[in-house]
Amino acid sequence: MPDLPYRAGFACFVGRPNAGKSTLTNAIIGQKIAITSSKPQTTRHVIRGVLHKPDSQLVLVDTPGMHRPKTLLGERLNDLVRSTWSEVDVIGLCIPADEPVGKGDKFITAEISELKAKVIAVVTKTDLVGKQALAEQLLAVSRLGDFADIVPVSAVAGDQLDMLVDVMLKYLPRSPQLYPDDMLTDEPEHVLIAEMIREAALEGVRDELPHSIAVLVEEIIPEGNLTKIFADIYVERTSQKAIVIGAGASRLRDVGSKARVDIEQLVGTKVYLDLHVRVAKEWQRDPKLLRRLGF
Repeated sequence: MPDLPYRAGFACFVGRPNAGKSTLTNAIIGQKIAITSSKPQTTRHVIRGVLHKPDSQLVLVDTPGMHRPKTLLGERLNDLVRSTWSEVDVIGLCIPADEPVGKGDKFITAEISELKAKVIAVVTKTDLVGKQALAEQLLAVSRLGDFADIVPVSAVAGDQLDMLVDVMLKYLPRSPQLYPDDMLTDEPEHVLIAEMIREAALEGVRDELPHSIAVLVEEIIPEGNLTKIFADIYVERTSQKAIVIGAGASRLRDVGSKARVDIEQLVGTKVYLDLHVRVAKEWQRDPKLLRRLGF
């Protein structure tokens, strides 16, 4: 519909694990829709967040980070990312300002160079470096590929987010509105709740454990100003179960307390959260268990 002044379309941020994609998505949408963690491969689901403007609508698609897969889950996550890449209008390649451009960045640049989407480079975490280091990183990124634009941003400090949004919007197609005015995400509530619980469970665990944690919300029961939520945290080994629960169930209580804060903001009521830790052996490699856990 070329005669419409309104623009609407889809964009996604891609990059190595822990490049700041989810933090950036949350900062632009203005609400937490994607979980964040210092652990690589935190994001496992494609989550859409909608930014509403008077003359445009930007749908940001948060995706897992591309990585070298070691399990069936890893392979499926990479497939999910590639599928998203092929469907969006704009791709923002996220490269942290405080890390040298590496093989992973070059690999992803090559992967997305043949797609129909406009590709822009987004240099993230600019609050962590000085002006000289940022200038050098911008130069290194410019040599990486033929980008439509290069935008340095800090999601934490809020620097240049408006500029990044304006750049993405100008590459969206002319289109009628895609989502209702009051919709910030189309992700089902039970998936968002499960992700918030997993985010809390990821804090302070050993490097090998984060990949083994999955969460499944079994039941949500609204009762007036109280929402009862029953959820299971899955791990792959009995030894991991002990780590998640902690001495005297202290760690599991902490997970519940931290997750409850975000969940109450999401559902708008007080929350009773009932958590259990269960063992599903090698679930990352088991097609049946992957399906049960939503992958």
